[in-house]
Parts: sequence; structure tokens; C-alpha cells
Amino acid sequence: MVERVTVTKEALDLINTLKEVHGDLMFHQSGGCCDGSSPMCYQRGELRTGESDLLLGEIGETPFYISKDQYEYWKHTQLIIDAVDGRGGMFSLEGPEGKRFLSRSRVFTEEERTELAGAEA
Repeated sequence: MVERVTVTKEALDLINTLKEVHGDLMFHQSGGCCDGSSPMCYQRGELRTGESDLLLGEIGETPFYISKDQYEYWKHTQLIIDAVDGRGGMFSLEGPEGKRFLSRSRVFTEEERTELAGAEA
């Protein structure tokens, strides 16, 4: 099964570090500029999700949500969550670690789009 969101080893290592400190986590990818365009990491339940959000998948046994409006822009791509050196979003848990989460993407192949369409039907 094709995953809509995946994670690099670097990001998975950071997720596991954050879990040791904060417990269960969750991610949210909204839209906008500045911090809003980065995947934000929270303690699970700290951010309330609602009808305008959807669960895109899990990375490192951690739910990853995206706003429906943002999903419309990204639905043809697989999100690849990475971690790089730098300052994270001011509300995201990785800030003090000297790392930040980063969304990369790649366009789904025709075969993957067909598989995803069948799974959603």
C-alpha cells in the first residue's frame, strides 16, 4: 500500500528522542507562511483537530494530520517528513533540540495514484 506520508531516518530518530521526553506525539501540517508551512509536532492531544483536518497517516507510530485545504494542494504528492539542523517552529516540540522538521514531497506515479484511488473508494 502506498503511504501518503513517510519519514526519513533522521526525522524518525528525532521523533523517538522527543517521545522519550514528551510521551506520545502528533503532527499537523497546515498551510500558510512561516511556522504554518512546517510540519508541527505536539504532545498528542495538545492540538485539537476537527472537521477541517484529516488523518493523512502515521510516521513513527505518530498520527500525522493535515488541514483539508492544504491536502487539496498536496494530494498528488507523497509527503516525506525529514529533520534538518536549524530552529523549528516556535510551537513545535523539536525547537530546543537544534533540529527542525521539514516537509519534502514527490509526485505519485500513475500506478500509485490508481492504487490510492482504489483504496479511497
